[in-house]
Amino acid sequence: MLLRNNIPLTYIFGKIKKELLFVIAYSVGIVILYQNFHVTRISIPITVPALLGTIISLLLAFRSNQAYDRWWEARILWGAIVNDSRSLSRQILSFVENPYGSDEIEKFKEKFIKRQIAWTYALSQALRGFNPRKGLEQYLSADEMEFIKRRKNVTATLLELHAMDLKEALNKGWINKYQQIEIDKTLTSLCNHMGGCERIKNTVFPVTYSKYINMSIHLFIVLLPFGLIEYFGYMEVPLVVAIAAFFLLVEKMAVHLQDPFENKPTDTPTTTICRTIERDLCQMIDDNKILEDKPQTELAQVGSYYIL
Repeated sequence: MLLRNNIPLTYIFGKIKKELLFVIAYSVGIVILYQNFHVTRISIPITVPALLGTIISLLLAFRSNQAYDRWWEARILWGAIVNDSRSLSRQILSFVENPYGSDEIEKFKEKFIKRQIAWTYALSQALRGFNPRKGLEQYLSADEMEFIKRRKNVTATLLELHAMDLKEALNKGWINKYQQIEIDKTLTSLCNHMGGCERIKNTVFPVTYSKYINMSIHLFIVLLPFGLIEYFGYMEVPLVVAIAAFFLLVEKMAVHLQDPFENKPTDTPTTTICRTIERDLCQMIDDNKILEDKPQTELAQVGSYYIL
């Protein structure tokens, strides 16, 4: 998502640049024909575009609300992923006992928590259509990397590795059955959050609904100059452009919000959230090496604005 609040007007209106050029050319053409050629002096009652504009406003309000609900649900799911990742790490650190002072258990905890960091990055990349295995070698062992290469769903495979290690800890007596059940509940919760994100990603917003609203907006723009020209003359050009820009921007906002995992400026900031999870989990295991050695995140730039 965009990291700064003062988004420039050039970026905002750049999203509807082609549409605005058409509206300007069309409204100027209408006013020239109306003022210079009597045969083309056609006007319609202002109530006609006004009524159509009111109906479109209601449809746009509903569409924007539905798009924002999808975006907000995605953000809630990733907020829950942050909480459950912290809870999982806390459970591993507090439940897994080290009665003999063995380094094996400490390595087990570190491996488990680093794998959870890898899981968050893999989920973020998979949702955005990137390679989910990219960059995971700094968190996973060679054996784990080889294991996930044989599977298509990397995030589900990492949760499977979590479950396998959890079973091993139970068999070795590092945790009891009650502790195993509690940790498994957290893993199940993470799996549910992952499924929720995938549902949003794979459920397409109804195309026909979007198309009908888009057609209605264009019909409204086509009729609007004929309703204003009799009263405003040449001044109808800026009025038509201003009104059309408002409707087009609202529609464009809804289109961007409805897909929160498409690597757009309006995305849910999953990379930033993953960095927050990584920072907190590394602090739990007193390992700052990953953060120190980690290269700067590659950001998509929009002018002076960056997408995370």
